Amino acid sequence: MRSLWNDEEAARFEREGGELGLRVYTSRLLGREPELVLHGGGNTSVKLRERNLLGEEEDILYVKGSGWDLADIDAEGFAPVRLEHLVRLASLERLSDPEMVNELKTHCTRAGAPTPSVEAILHAVLPHRYVDHTHADAVVTVTNTPDGEARVREIYGDRVVVVPYVMPGFDLAREVARRFPAEAGPQTMGMVLLQHGIFSFGETARESYERMIELVTLAEEHLRSRRAWSVGLPEAPPPPSPIRKEVAALRRRLSRLAGRPMILAVHDDPKGRAFARHPEVGRIARQGPITPDHVIRTKPLPCLGRDVEAFARDYQAYFHEHAPQAREPKTMLDPAPRVILDPEWGLCTVGRSPKDAAIVRDIYEHTIDVILRAEALGGYRALPMRDLFDMEYWDLEQAKLKRAGEPPVFTGEVALVTGAASGIGRACVQALLRRGAAVIGLDRDEGVREAASGPAYRGLVCDLTDAGALEQALEAGVRAFGGLDMLVLNAGVFPPGRRIAELDEAEWRRVLAVNLDANLNLMREAHPLLREAPRGGRVVVMGSKNVPAPGPGAAAYSASKAALQQLARVAALEWGSDGIRVNTLHPHAVFDTALWTEEVLRARAAHYGVSVEAYKRRNLLEVEVTSRDVAELAAELCGPLFRCTTGAQIPVDGGNERVV
Repeated sequence: MRSLWNDEEAARFEREGGELGLRVYTSRLLGREPELVLHGGGNTSVKLRERNLLGEEEDILYVKGSGWDLADIDAEGFAPVRLEHLVRLASLERLSDPEMVNELKTHCTRAGAPTPSVEAILHAVLPHRYVDHTHADAVVTVTNTPDGEARVREIYGDRVVVVPYVMPGFDLAREVARRFPAEAGPQTMGMVLLQHGIFSFGETARESYERMIELVTLAEEHLRSRRAWSVGLPEAPPPPSPIRKEVAALRRRLSRLAGRPMILAVHDDPKGRAFARHPEVGRIARQGPITPDHVIRTKPLPCLGRDVEAFARDYQAYFHEHAPQAREPKTMLDPAPRVILDPEWGLCTVGRSPKDAAIVRDIYEHTIDVILRAEALGGYRALPMRDLFDMEYWDLEQAKLKRAGEPPVFTGEVALVTGAASGIGRACVQALLRRGAAVIGLDRDEGVREAASGPAYRGLVCDLTDAGALEQALEAGVRAFGGLDMLVLNAGVFPPGRRIAELDEAEWRRVLAVNLDANLNLMREAHPLLREAPRGGRVVVMGSKNVPAPGPGAAAYSASKAALQQLARVAALEWGSDGIRVNTLHPHAVFDTALWTEEVLRARAAHYGVSVEAYKRRNLLEVEVTSRDVAELAAELCGPLFRCTTGAQIPVDGGNERVV
């Protein structure tokens, strides 16, 4: 591992924020290395002397705040806590988790500061200005072996203090306060917490950071010298295809165990597939995660194969056997796995959201590396199951879940929107994302890829009239998120006005192919997926004012939309027993779409002898109907307010005389 320190970058951070600015800079350097820090892990601090409002000088510990990620932390992400009080707390015989959090929060010097890290007291008792803490893969690999402590001492000698595993929080801080003064010497530059991580410290930000790099590099070199760094696996064949129906069925079972809809991601990952086929996977994978900090994301155990019900029974048995009895009785969390290792599908990850499932993937990919390296070094050995359950059911983690409150209404659910590159389709994507859904967007236009961003969106270029391309898109979407809960049939074409006597057969068939046939194909392919939706499937069909009130010159469009409406009505009749509701919106005069250019708008307004603004409001309510208006109603139709509604047709047109 090499240092990423850059003098020019460091000088800029120092100019803008002084020593705290340098603390921000080196924290970000650590956060850029996934081999050191993953998704909010790790911790950093600096001790500064400041003058308060009374003119008194006091020592302040600036420690990373809870919920902040080192990769993008700024000065506001550090909680300023009075150092003297933290040091005095370390002398107590006992301090409960709620008491500790209260003391940390009430002794901050800034009311709006984030909650200080639970390791704040530990950082306070270390007699160094800058302190860095990571869960470096190489160090954790060494400590997760039967002779891990001996290897650590062989690698580092008197350069580190070695502390046996103690659960993070007050107990760990008190143990460090007891051990460190007695065991540290003039050569000490760090501290290793067995099966947890590594600390480095120094008088400057650069010294502390580069000591971390040096210590981790020594562990990496130890692994390389023992041929335990680059550990290969035999190639495994790719997963079979298609598997979307099986994936959707598995997600439904997972969601039932979790008590809420869940995201299930099937990763096309050669390493994950090979690890799932490892001859010893049952032994090495079921020992537990590489560090207890990962338990919160991954749970103590992965599921081997797809029998998640058997996993849940085993998990409950483990819980009753190993959950700490010294504490008050705990209510068991959901027994659904977060990691599935299947010999055919490979690595699958589960989360309440796509972001959570992606974090689990990142963590477990590192877990695979650590396990394989530890096996090559002498055997992988995780913490006892009791300690892992103690971490999962930690009071502070449960309090964090309660503070998070109720998630958005569609959290854990998956929607597919056609015609998602622009107009109403793009607005539907945004409306569903705002409500917490994962969204698959389909469109012939390349712009569908950029209709939204982030782990909850997957934009796929797809010609819906191509049955093969449609199946591939469904397969990709289901593998990304696990299934399908909501389907918004929005894609369509509106050809130039042409009277029946002049209507070309090719144009007629083209319009029906897009507006009708493609939707029939998609509904047929989506039905088995919607049937597996944990809360029941929902379909929203974008009809048109032309269904109840057609106009001259629009025969192909009007006929195709009317046929689509009849298809939706039949689907509502047939699919109700599967728990799938099907409803239709009839938008009209939605002018913020690609169809309505400024030139067309001016021409139509001139035809009626009104201004463009007046033309946009030619309806009973005299309002302009926007894509967002239609999209918001489409999203609400999929929500709980309409759980008793199917087969409905709702106009979104401001009131049209011909329809009313």
